[in-house]
Amino acid sequence: MKCTKLELYWMIGSWKFDMYQMWILPFTTKFLANRCVTVMWLCLWTTGLQVAWGFTPPNIIFVLTDDQDVELGGMEPMLKTRKLLEEGGVTFENMFVTTPLCCPSRSSILTGQYVHNHRVVNNSVSGNCSSQNWQASLEKKTFITYLKKQNYTTFYAGKYLNQYGRHSVGGVQHIPPGWDTWIGLVQNSRYYNYSLSINGKKVKHGSNPRKDYLTNLIVSNISQFLKEFSQKSPFFMMLSPPAPHSPFTPVPWYAKNFSTKLAPRTPNFGVYGGKEKHWLLQQPPHPLSNEVIKNIDETFRNRWRTLLSVDDLVQKVFHVLKRIKALNNTYIFFSSDNGFHLGQFSLPQDKRQLYEFDIRVPLLVRGPGITPGTVVKKPVLNIDFAATFLDLAGIKKPGFMDGTSFVPLIKNITSLHESWRTEFVVEHKGESVVGPVKGCPQYPNGGVKVSSKTLKANGGTLMVNDIISIVHHVVDFILTSDPGFLTN
Repeated sequence: MKCTKLELYWMIGSWKFDMYQMWILPFTTKFLANRCVTVMWLCLWTTGLQVAWGFTPPNIIFVLTDDQDVELGGMEPMLKTRKLLEEGGVTFENMFVTTPLCCPSRSSILTGQYVHNHRVVNNSVSGNCSSQNWQASLEKKTFITYLKKQNYTTFYAGKYLNQYGRHSVGGVQHIPPGWDTWIGLVQNSRYYNYSLSINGKKVKHGSNPRKDYLTNLIVSNISQFLKEFSQKSPFFMMLSPPAPHSPFTPVPWYAKNFSTKLAPRTPNFGVYGGKEKHWLLQQPPHPLSNEVIKNIDETFRNRWRTLLSVDDLVQKVFHVLKRIKALNNTYIFFSSDNGFHLGQFSLPQDKRQLYEFDIRVPLLVRGPGITPGTVVKKPVLNIDFAATFLDLAGIKKPGFMDGTSFVPLIKNITSLHESWRTEFVVEHKGESVVGPVKGCPQYPNGGVKVSSKTLKANGGTLMVNDIISIVHHVVDFILTSDPGFLTN
């Protein structure tokens, strides 16, 4: 069956949500052949090696950046990472997040669940981000709790969830279950003048580039942990630097790099969404002013500059592993929680959209059994990380997880490739605003009203939204010929 059409459904949940978007994406992109196979369920794969006598669980390191895109060249400045992990491992060309926003995506990574199951719907406490309800339920069942039960030594450093550390949700004393060493950033990404929870104690940092720059501080703690590491048990490290998230602050020694670079002028850069696009794409002022374009270019340069420090981090991890002779039994994963846009459809900067610039992210993996320089085109999702980490450790995936282990893709088990997914769901719930809408002068008195409805279609349930006058919006794109989403 030919399948070259990407159908994007904008929907709203029937729960008590203010603004909810869900998109079902039958997966066919410019990178995938025009064959489409319907998959209802894909069973968990477990290697015979993992259950065999004498299996040694590997070490796992997961580097998770914040808002790093692929479509705008987000990996281009990271030459060291690309050499070590891309040339030295496997590149997933079609890695997607199932929700284009930090806290919901990170919650999906931790639980292996879609947003409609874990119910962390946005970056607010009321949206369940690091809420007491989250802490009392799914946080107790994140993938790390299963690794801990298998005698893994665990380490976390950097941004966790956007509302972590707030007094109303337990403050810095709260340490998520499963982590032996906890260095958690209080609330959202910052580079200077932030607070950390160091194993439950609040530590403030200032603005000294050598001592306080968060990405570099993570590096120093990594080195200390690995130097003290005993190879009697495996370890799992999750490293979550703030880059390239706002406020886009590079260290001084990288502040002048890329001084002539401009944000990519993609086919949809500065393009007005028009009435054929969904409501949000009809709102940005058009055309983009020279001042806005100037800010877009500077933001682009600073995002790349912050990533140079992450590049140093990856190189440091690699060299320390090599020095302690742990490299050969360690998997290193590199990815991001969501993508980003800069001027696409005249949207100045943010994420939260269903388009590929916001949902396509990098994924590089290096480790034992991986053929260097491998490229995988099968679609992989953020909900797959949990199952993959457990699979590598020889742990059966819990039934509540929606994701699938992509270990067969990492190790090129070709017999299992044919049954891989061909579609997935992307979801987003906005945060409601009472009164004037910031950045939308056309609504000085508010007036954004949202309601929810359910619609049955094709034997399933589609959930649709009302935003202003939009009741239901369906758009079809053929990405093989229209990668910029310009023609409906």
